[in-house]
Amino acid sequence: MSILVKNAVKTYGEQRALNDVSFSISSGEVVGFLGPNGAGKSTMMKIITCYLPKTSGDVRVCGYSVDDDPLEVKKRVGYLPETNPLYLDMYIVEFLRFVAAINNVPKSRVEDMIDLTGLGPERHKKIGQLSKGYRQRVGLAQALIHDPEVLILDEPTTGLDPNQLVEIRGLIKQLGKEKTVMLSTHIMQEVEMLCDRVIIINKGNILTDQPADALRNASQTKAVLVRFTGNVSTSALRKINGVVRVKQLDKGLLVESEKHIDLGQELFKFAVDNKFVIEESRPYELGLEEVFRNLTGKEAS
Repeated sequence: MSILVKNAVKTYGEQRALNDVSFSISSGEVVGFLGPNGAGKSTMMKIITCYLPKTSGDVRVCGYSVDDDPLEVKKRVGYLPETNPLYLDMYIVEFLRFVAAINNVPKSRVEDMIDLTGLGPERHKKIGQLSKGYRQRVGLAQALIHDPEVLILDEPTTGLDPNQLVEIRGLIKQLGKEKTVMLSTHIMQEVEMLCDRVIIINKGNILTDQPADALRNASQTKAVLVRFTGNVSTSALRKINGVVRVKQLDKGLLVESEKHIDLGQELFKFAVDNKFVIEESRPYELGLEEVFRNLTGKEAS
């Protein structure tokens, strides 16, 4: 087991950031670790990477305890935190050689990382001269330079342009074939593209831990995408029996209801009663964004 977390608790004074959290991640899995801001994601990642002590519980990486063997854990973990800590006055190559020396790996790894993360065009620049996207690449390169078994990535695609997103997602997908990857992100499309499994945490508690495909089918609601002639307010639709959520999309109104409701019939009745005509009505398959929102009570951002 690459990552094993049992009954992890973290408190800050009277505030409980993690509440008896347990999960495990096997080698070769890419796991999305999701939750609203303040849910406990970064706290859990910092504990796994030995940057933050837990209050109680047992956390192990590749069989090593974060309490008893932190150096052995750090040898096996590559970590890209949400706030990418870089030496801005250092040149890219200079910084990566410094990181290589700290990790006692050959300097040849520097060139390998520059090629792997696409830093070639900017290699002669100081880190402070780089765009946010290229700084993220440098952060990924330092996380990978010692060839870790486990990668912990906290918002790794923040600030990347669309082309960079495709490249970095492709790199993460490739790395997931041979390493364990724990990935935190607010971009649900990224989760759908990259992750085999999804763990959702909120207020320090694990809400669900399922394969990504199973999670999509776990929603407690169903949905219809509907278009009316005339101007129909979302507030009027929310008053329909069993409707729990209404959202304006480019193609129409997304109406979610409790699963036992005959939503098509209720929408037809609403249209007749209010003298509207339904131009189109069709079932809508809820994605991870809607499932995330339903579980946490928040919009994914």
